[in-house]
Amino acid sequence: MTTTEVFLIALALIFSFPWLLWRSLGGLTTLPLVVLQILGGVILGPGILGAAYPSYYAFVFRPEVVTALNGIAWWSVMLFVFLAGVELNLSAAWSARRDTLVTSGLALIVPLAMGSAAGGVMLGWPGWVGPKGAEWQVILGLGMACAVTALPILILFLEQLGLLRQPLGQRVMRYASLDDLAIWAVLALILLDWERLGRQAVFLVLFVGAAVALRRAMSRLEVRDRWPVALIWLAAMALGADWAGLHYIVGAFLAGVVLDSEWLGEDALVQFRRVLLLGFMPVFFLSTGLRTSWEVGGLGVLGAAGILLVASVLGKLLGVSLAGRILDWPKGQAWGIGWLLQTKALIMIIFANVLLDREIIASSTFTALLLMALGSTVLTMPIVTRWLRGAI
Repeated sequence: MTTTEVFLIALALIFSFPWLLWRSLGGLTTLPLVVLQILGGVILGPGILGAAYPSYYAFVFRPEVVTALNGIAWWSVMLFVFLAGVELNLSAAWSARRDTLVTSGLALIVPLAMGSAAGGVMLGWPGWVGPKGAEWQVILGLGMACAVTALPILILFLEQLGLLRQPLGQRVMRYASLDDLAIWAVLALILLDWERLGRQAVFLVLFVGAAVALRRAMSRLEVRDRWPVALIWLAAMALGADWAGLHYIVGAFLAGVVLDSEWLGEDALVQFRRVLLLGFMPVFFLSTGLRTSWEVGGLGVLGAAGILLVASVLGKLLGVSLAGRILDWPKGQAWGIGWLLQTKALIMIIFANVLLDREIIASSTFTALLLMALGSTVLTMPIVTRWLRGAI
C-alpha cells in the first residue's frame, strides 16, 4: 500500500475509535468525547496497540506516516494554544482583582507546592529526568503540571453544564485565566536557555513592538481580513519563539494574548474551537499517545500518576477552600469551584509535550503526567454535576 493509503487508514482509526467507544457508552455528557480522544491516543500508542499487535502497529504507524501526522499535530496544537491566549480575559480578572488574585493565587500556589513535593519524592528513583533536564526543572515542571487549569476544556465543560454565561461560570473563568497565564510564564522560565539568552531578548523586544503595531492594524481591518492576519501572526510568532529557544507553543500563546476576542468574533471563536477539537486535535492526541513509555515499569508509572493525581486534586481543593474562607464564600461553593479548576486535560498535556520535546523529562514521566491529566479530567464532570444537583 502507498504511504497516502496507510496515512488515511491511520486517520480513520484516529477519528473512528474514540467516537465509536463514546457512542457505545451512550454519548455520556459526564465523560466528554475529548477525554476518550485522549485515551484513544494512548491505546493506539506503542504501549498498548504496539505491544499487543507489533506488526500491525509497525505497518500503520510507519515513520513517514508518523511524520505526516506530526505536522498536523503541530499546527493543531498551535491553533489550540493560540485560542487559549485569545480567550484569556485579563480585564475581567482585573475588575474583580481581590477575589481573583486571592483565589487564583491560592489555587496555583498550593497544588504547585504539593506537586513539587511529589516530584521530589519521585526523583528518589531513577528514570524520571530527561537527558537534558536538571532536577529543579523536573520538580518545578511536575509542580506546575499539578497546578494548571485547562482553560479551553474548562470552557467546554462550563458550556455543557449551562454555566458559561452565568455569574459562577464567569468567576471560574477569571480564576482560570490567571492560572493559565502562569503556566506559560513558568514554562518560559524552565526553558530559559542561557546560551540563547540574547536571541530570547531580541525576540521579546521585537514581539512587543510587533504586538503594538498589530493591535493598531487589527482594529482598523475589516472583519473578513482579521482571521487571515491572525493566522499569519500566529505562524510568525511561533517561528520567532522557536528560533529563540522558547518553543513554538510559547509563541503561539503570546500570539493569542495580544488579540481581543471581539476582533475575531465570539461566535466565530466558539465554532472554530469546536471544529478544531473535532477535526484536528485527535491527531495531536494520537501523536501524544505515540510518545508514551513504560520503561520504568507499568506499576511505577501508574504509581507516579496516582501520586501526582492526589497532589493535583487535593492541592487545588485545599487552595480554593482557603480562598473561600478568606473571602467568606457560601458553604460548599469552594468544593465545586475547586473541582472545576483542577481540570487538566489538554493544556497540561501540551505542557508535558514541550518538556518532553526539550528532553527535560523522560518518556515515563510524560506517560505518568498524561495518565494524571486523564484521571483529573474524567473526575471533573461527574462530581461537579452531582454538586450542582445538591447531592454533594
